[in-house]
Amino acid sequence: MDWKLELVVVPVSDIDRAKTFYIDNAGFNLHVDYSAGDDFRVVQLTPPGSACSIAIMKNAESAGSLQGLHLIVPDIDAARAELVERGTDIGDVFHFESGSQVVGADAQRSDYNSFLSFSDPDGNGWLVQEVGHAQPSTSGPSSPSG
Repeated sequence: MDWKLELVVVPVSDIDRAKTFYIDNAGFNLHVDYSAGDDFRVVQLTPPGSACSIAIMKNAESAGSLQGLHLIVPDIDAARAELVERGTDIGDVFHFESGSQVVGADAQRSDYNSFLSFSDPDGNGWLVQEVGHAQPSTSGPSSPSG
């Protein structure tokens, strides 16, 4: 039996503000913006390339309470540059060495050890984590065989 996580509800205080942030600043794709009267509205968005979406729903009491959502990227530096270009307020790339957080990407570019973080306008917290970064070749240039 496969169990797939396909939707996470993100509580926000202002749906329009959150929708704008996730589309313009985080680069998510809009799939649904549905209202049923004045009291119910759901907006579903998906990060590019992801099988899991988010649904932003108004919940003023819980807005900003969701922390530690992870987005996985193959290049943490490129991801940071894209978020900066989109105007997202983000921290520096960091990694862990000997149990301590250190500024900068992991020198070995080891999977699951380089991160950056950002929050939506309500304070819901996201981590971007590098997995699958192309390792530089250590064998040197190859010579043509002839």
